[in-house]
Amino acid sequence: MSDTAARPTPLLVLDVVGLTPRLLSRMPHLTAVAAAGSRAPLDTVLPAVTCTVQSTFLTGETPSGHGVVGNGWYFRDLGDVLLWRQHNALVAGDRLWDAARRAHPGYTVANICWWYAMGADTDVIVTPRPIYRADGRKEPDCYTRPAALHDELTEKLGTFPLFRFWGPGADLVSGRWIIDATRHVMATRDPDLTLCYVPHLDYDLQRYGPDDPRSLKAAADLDTALAPLLDEALASGRTVVALSEYGITRVSRPVDVNRALRRAGLLEVHTQDGMEYLDPMASRAFAVADHQIAHVYVRDPEDLAAARAVLGDLPGVDLVLDDEGKKAHHLDHPRSGELVAVAEPDAWFTYYYWLDDARAPDFARLVDIHRKPGYDPAELFMDPLDPYVRVRAATALARKKLGLRYSMAVVPLDPSPVRGSHGRLPPADDEGPLVISSAPRPLPERVAATDVKGLLLRLAGLDAV
Repeated sequence: MSDTAARPTPLLVLDVVGLTPRLLSRMPHLTAVAAAGSRAPLDTVLPAVTCTVQSTFLTGETPSGHGVVGNGWYFRDLGDVLLWRQHNALVAGDRLWDAARRAHPGYTVANICWWYAMGADTDVIVTPRPIYRADGRKEPDCYTRPAALHDELTEKLGTFPLFRFWGPGADLVSGRWIIDATRHVMATRDPDLTLCYVPHLDYDLQRYGPDDPRSLKAAADLDTALAPLLDEALASGRTVVALSEYGITRVSRPVDVNRALRRAGLLEVHTQDGMEYLDPMASRAFAVADHQIAHVYVRDPEDLAAARAVLGDLPGVDLVLDDEGKKAHHLDHPRSGELVAVAEPDAWFTYYYWLDDARAPDFARLVDIHRKPGYDPAELFMDPLDPYVRVRAATALARKKLGLRYSMAVVPLDPSPVRGSHGRLPPADDEGPLVISSAPRPLPERVAATDVKGLLLRLAGLDAV
């Protein structure tokens, strides 16, 4: 790789999702990194969701610049709502590694599970990528570059545990796989910059809330799993940076924004085989729900007042951003909705648009992040109202192992069990994200998300270009 005689300081950048000062107190290994170096509050962006904040970290731009206005949005030219896309071309702006390579040609980068990895000109990529069989089956796997890395990781670590990465079974098994993949890449490729995304705190904090004992245990368990990676990175001369995109706060109120728009006659559905599907092209207004943020797309300017009135009267809605409000929050981008709703601190938005559960589409009961026209944290649960849910899951798993088609219809249509969410700007530093650095040079008093790119360049010993 790069010439070690003139090499910039190598970096390991850990995106520890949901990390806050309160949780850090349960994580002695990360606390030791901060004690040897420094830590600072991180001022995130709206919406405080993964794809938006990571894009801000890596470009130094706000959503109005890089265009990633959420984890997904309404693609007006396709007439479809799409979440969790993977192509790096969706992100505008100058990447961190572009600036680094201008300052130091040959600068090498490994991306281990940060979002929008595919298509990026990094030297190493590891990202979740299921196998979609011709008969409809979905099987766990990952995408890598170089291609040979796929077989290396699979042989050493096993198949990427997709169903432990998201869904009712999501747990630390996927986190350990990602951590061990990062260790392997650092040992075998020795990149100048290693990006590692560790989502484990997302799971129990959304399931149970940030103060539940199970969530505190999740923080301690993750810290233990991170210890070998931290030790190896520091022993090899890497500066370790750990940061988070948002803090997860306690919630108790799901807000059915699309149902409200439908009752007002603004949202349209079409029916197939007795199931209702959102019809975004025919709707006068509909929302793409994304945790505590909802982009509301209004087809005709004459309907803006009606849509705003619905949102303004809906319990659980705190703010409704129009053109002026979006500009103030750096969300003035063509991908944004004509209106953007922000939930109250204890509330979050569902994507649900049907008025009768008997008319819900079949994907509503599945872990299906690509077909649902909004984010669904109920995917973290098995339906508590279905006494046979575990039998159904076991039967589906058996069919999968036999190579037969299966449907894992276990997700509840009742969103009330969800106890944690994010997306709003944090009310206080203790509940918000932070940044930790092992470097002896102290961090600024506060770090803006837009300044992370420049900070990482300075920690590498490179001038921002």
